[in-house]
Amino acid sequence: MWIVFIRMIHYECRQGLYPSSNIKRFEVPENKVTWNVEFPEYKPIEYTAALVKGKPWADPEIGEISFKPKWNSIDGKVNRKSYTNDYNIDKNGYPLNPLGRTGIFGRGLLGRWGPNHAADPIVTRWKSNVSGSTEINKDTKKPILQLVAIQRYDSGKWAIPGGMIDPGETVSTTLKREFMEEAMSFLEKSQAEKEELEKCIGKLFERGEEIYKGYVDDPRNTDNAWIETVAVNFHDNDNSVSKNIILKAGDDARNVKWVDIDKNLKLYASHSEFIKKTVLKHNAHW
Repeated sequence: MWIVFIRMIHYECRQGLYPSSNIKRFEVPENKVTWNVEFPEYKPIEYTAALVKGKPWADPEIGEISFKPKWNSIDGKVNRKSYTNDYNIDKNGYPLNPLGRTGIFGRGLLGRWGPNHAADPIVTRWKSNVSGSTEINKDTKKPILQLVAIQRYDSGKWAIPGGMIDPGETVSTTLKREFMEEAMSFLEKSQAEKEELEKCIGKLFERGEEIYKGYVDDPRNTDNAWIETVAVNFHDNDNSVSKNIILKAGDDARNVKWVDIDKNLKLYASHSEFIKKTVLKHNAHW
């Protein structure tokens, strides 16, 4: 049962080449994923991307005299606590991925050692037909949900328009900020346009329902750095807000659009699982 669970949420981060690199992960069989299983031949390549090293938003290297992180704690403005359980620290001072081995040592593309906290706003509405009525799927007899999805630049895959929580930032602030930056090109707007956008979606983001909080099976995860998220659904039940939302890809998004949700919708990392949970909460078509 445990092996099946690991495979479900710790699979994408053990496949082939590490993203945006030619670094091949050390192959980790299903029965050797967890740290409590002996794997003496395990010798993963150490990799931290150059774009991460020395950046003000990233941690220093483990072992630097000035870097004294408080693991499993709130460390100043940086949250180093995991949404799962306390993670272990190896004998050399490196935090260990709570789900096990990934085939890569180091931080990869991630800024923080240990958990890198993100927030994913799931903005949905009911699909309408030409007459303005909610569209019902002819097979399941259930209403069809639509989602605002962005196409990522790095992988080309469609995803929820989320992102990393800044130090000292609340989850609710990140959810709203990331949606506006990635799906509404907020950073390119004038101050007056920004204020209008915030007013437009303000009421929608005042009420949300938590869908998921925990570890994310993200291909950027490594043995020592991983992504955890809070996914929250903001549903526009009467389409009163979404009709005024003008979607425009911004920040690190290549494209953005409303997409119909069903079981065939393939999204980045664990996002498809978040959407499935959202569909079940609304008793919508799947």
